[in-house]
Amino acid sequence: MIAAGTIGMSETGRKLGEFGFAGDDHVVPFEVASLDIRGRTVQMGPLLDEILGRHDYPEPVARLLAEAIVLTALLGTSLKFEGKFILQTRTDGPVDMLVADFSTPDAMRAYARFDAARVDEAVRRGATRPEDLLGKGVLALTIDQGAHTQRYQGIVELDGASLEEVARTYFRQSEQIPTDVRLSVARQVLPGSAGERWRAGGLLVQFLPEAPERLRLPDLPGGDGDGPEAGDPTDNAWQEARALICTIEQTELIDPMVGAERLLYRLFHEQGVRVFEGVHIADRCSCSRERIRGVLDGFTAEEIADSVEDGRIRVDCEFCSKSYAFDPAEFAAAE
Repeated sequence: MIAAGTIGMSETGRKLGEFGFAGDDHVVPFEVASLDIRGRTVQMGPLLDEILGRHDYPEPVARLLAEAIVLTALLGTSLKFEGKFILQTRTDGPVDMLVADFSTPDAMRAYARFDAARVDEAVRRGATRPEDLLGKGVLALTIDQGAHTQRYQGIVELDGASLEEVARTYFRQSEQIPTDVRLSVARQVLPGSAGERWRAGGLLVQFLPEAPERLRLPDLPGGDGDGPEAGDPTDNAWQEARALICTIEQTELIDPMVGAERLLYRLFHEQGVRVFEGVHIADRCSCSRERIRGVLDGFTAEEIADSVEDGRIRVDCEFCSKSYAFDPAEFAAAE
């Protein structure tokens, strides 16, 4: 069964308590009480078109950034306070940096930095898997609660692994929470459409029993087992959950005819799944003229002079591609 008592509202205006579908660009939280698992799932469409469409990314780079966006949405929407979740990679691969951040309540932005020549060579060789493009380096997951608070940051090594695998490793090593992640990205050709559209989807599932000792099962994939003597060998809730998750087809994660709720029903209808109010994700950059001026106000006179080109100071936002121009005299007066 699927419980509909806390399905969130959508643009159709359904009321709380009525069953409906979250649709694209909404993260849907859920729980399966009988298996002690909780998680979130999402399908993305228009948001990806907006973010990826403003940059001239080669297709493999766009796919990789789309994966990072989905993973950031799944993790960032778990924040229960006002703040920001940032996913960032620094690696030696053709795509040496990915940045995606989610600011509560709903703002997403992202960009990728890459070496065009190395990406072209990777495409020529057929080495376009995420792990090929990323290479070796680190993935940092940061939670920022704003001014006067200390940032929390977790770092995990990237060494020939996909973002899915790295996310699992992070939760196993840093959080000690059995976690499984599934990500999928594709381009969709619509009937009667002249172009293609991006679609992506993801599922994050965590084993969160009330009894902490159940997290330490022997040989628990994605867990933190201590050996044969740990845990209860008859407790197979997480193994059952993972077995169900492994049945997901990549197309199910992105198919708009399936959707988040139908996917959860397919997976967990025998165990019973409860779906909660979803979180809408919007393409919204935090840059502004005022913010950038605030940064420039901190420059020395020499730095201001070095920033002038053709009589103006121009700053381009790497996330949203907006361009801002300033008269250097504004800052000379402030001196």
